[in-house]
Amino acid sequence: MKHEPFIQIESILCDIPNGSLVLEQHTDDHQGSNLFTEQFESQTSGKGKLEIYPVFPGILLSLDWFLADQVSFRHGANRHILEITHCRFGRIGWNFKSGTSVYLGSGDLSLHSTDCCADSVMTFPLGYCEGISIFINLKELSLHMPPILRDIMLDPDLLYRWFCLPETPAVLPSGPDIDVIFRPLYGLPEQLRMPYFKLKVQELLLYLYRLSPEISAPAQVQSRQAALMQEIHHQLTEHLDRRYTIEELSRQYLINTSSLKEIFKGVYGMPIATYMKEFRIRKAMELLQQTDDSIAEIAAKVGYETQGKFAKTFKEFTNLTPSSYRKKYREGNFIQQKRTDV
Repeated sequence: MKHEPFIQIESILCDIPNGSLVLEQHTDDHQGSNLFTEQFESQTSGKGKLEIYPVFPGILLSLDWFLADQVSFRHGANRHILEITHCRFGRIGWNFKSGTSVYLGSGDLSLHSTDCCADSVMTFPLGYCEGISIFINLKELSLHMPPILRDIMLDPDLLYRWFCLPETPAVLPSGPDIDVIFRPLYGLPEQLRMPYFKLKVQELLLYLYRLSPEISAPAQVQSRQAALMQEIHHQLTEHLDRRYTIEELSRQYLINTSSLKEIFKGVYGMPIATYMKEFRIRKAMELLQQTDDSIAEIAAKVGYETQGKFAKTFKEFTNLTPSSYRKKYREGNFIQQKRTDV
């Protein structure tokens, strides 16, 4: 079921109104800086939720869910706080002050200081994201080193020089080592979260400590190129009844076809045709939830000439017919409303 991650995130955020980013902070028994209580502001037209856990003194882990095109953040700028972001589902992008844009796909990891993103916009090219953010105050880590890391004499200053001093972030592409660290952290029952977080944060630091600092960032594009792709994306998604060819877009935006295809995929994680197919189905899901339009009307609104072709594509993505999806969603909402009323 191709849209299962989107549906799961939608379910997690169902009680959060649009325009809200909820911070759920768990008990902090540690002394030390907390990025989310000292200087933190956010704004979005979508919605999101961060569940924040103090793992060790100076180390926070946040479970992140977003249904939004973008979220703007403002927080303290500190070169000694290393921010590590893992993308599980969806896609994440940032524009950094260096003029570089970085995009993470499923399984990718980024590392940079909070100085790089103190006043920044995080974008979600697919409209949704689930991930984990880890914030490590390297000065506090030096003072309160967990025993395992102390035993190997881990030097936080090396991590600072490798990942915090550069103006652009490091990006680690998805791979078995990263997957082994992060995969067990998702979907944990509450009573197992802190033990796993403590274990895996130490494992992550050990992994980073043995890396060569020569880390490439294959997902980087220039910010002006990313802005051009966003213009093209806006045109494509605002006119779903129209199907543009690569050649048309190339002529309109004065970019050759091969560059257009390459940069669009770098930003949105998939070819234009594949992205638009998925976008049309997500838009149809939204219309099925929020309107009483007929299936034929919705098919036309999202760019399908026939109801039959639309229904076939919709079922390929969701394993449900459009009418079954609408019924299932509304029954679920009815049950949720009954629980709320009680």
